[in-house]
Amino acid sequence: MEFLQQNLLWVVLATASGIWLLVDIIRQRHDKSLLTPVEATLLINREDAVVVDVRAQGEYEKGHLPNARHLPLVDFERRSSEFAKFRARPLILYCANGNTVAKGIAVLKKAGFEKLYNLRGGLYEWEKAGYPITRKKK
Repeated sequence: MEFLQQNLLWVVLATASGIWLLVDIIRQRHDKSLLTPVEATLLINREDAVVVDVRAQGEYEKGHLPNARHLPLVDFERRSSEFAKFRARPLILYCANGNTVAKGIAVLKKAGFEKLYNLRGGLYEWEKAGYPITRKKK
């Protein structure tokens, strides 16, 4: 008990971070739009999913998923109509780490797209899983 009193701040921080991690794990399990690199690959191969890189031009040029189309997040409002021809196909959006895709998904949902996915962990997780990247433009 003395330990808890002397280290109350650390105990509170550890408890809070544990709860936050648990909530995040539960949220991710219920979010079917988050795809692992393996799930994304299956969707690309089985349903001809379109991969969209939402990062800035310079980041895209340094390396991206093979056959990824580039639509920077800052241009989504203006250029999302370019993807109208892919409305019936699944779209997998990704960024550097998976955190900024939600805005792009929201814009495309407003435009009537239904099959929208987020590559969990973005390019970072893709590379970490050992999948290839390229510098060729689509």
